[in-house]
Amino acid sequence: MSAAVVILAAGSGSRVGASTNKVLLPLGDTTVLGQSLRTVLAVGGVTRLVIGVRPGDEDAVGEAVAPMLGQHEARLVPGGATRHAPEHAALQALRRQVEAGDVDVVAGHDAARPLAGPELFEATIAAARAHGGALPVLDLPGLLRRDLRPVARGVAGVQTPQAFRAVPLLEAHRRAAEGGYESTDTAACFERYTDLPVVAVPSGATNLKVTFPEDLEVAERLLSAR
Repeated sequence: MSAAVVILAAGSGSRVGASTNKVLLPLGDTTVLGQSLRTVLAVGGVTRLVIGVRPGDEDAVGEAVAPMLGQHEARLVPGGATRHAPEHAALQALRRQVEAGDVDVVAGHDAARPLAGPELFEATIAAARAHGGALPVLDLPGLLRRDLRPVARGVAGVQTPQAFRAVPLLEAHRRAAEGGYESTDTAACFERYTDLPVVAVPSGATNLKVTFPEDLEVAERLLSAR
């Protein structure tokens, strides 16, 4: 059995205060995207890698990842303006391998989460094989509503990588396309169009998402402490 990983790198840099795609910003000895790619290349059992990009970013992303690939191969696939669009395009690029049985699980990862470790990928992939789908979750204590009322306990934050059995995921996206449905989260699409469960895999706060300028500073410190 082998897995494919889709790295979603189709974001922007508006909230982080950059004029370029935030995943191309420097982090450590490479870029935000480069750190995510380095992790994926260290995950056992991954035989296919697809990177979903914004149209027009192909050259910049290609230049950023080429020095890190070595003997590995990655396919760049342009998508649309929403999160769902590049994910859908990436899955279509994997269709032949999925239908042939060469790929049994597809994991999707937001390139803006550069500190997810290989063990988290491996745990979500294994859980997806066992159950159908899996995603990392983190308990979020101490939350307040906008009117400053406390949020009830039991609230959790959803992260990536998210992993799913490949054939049902491909079918879910086919049905979503036919129905004009676009999800903001892979699990939402999977749960809407399949009967398989999506289970939680414990994660941690270090799997942060680079959204604001201070997130880059925190990521840099965490990376240096490893």
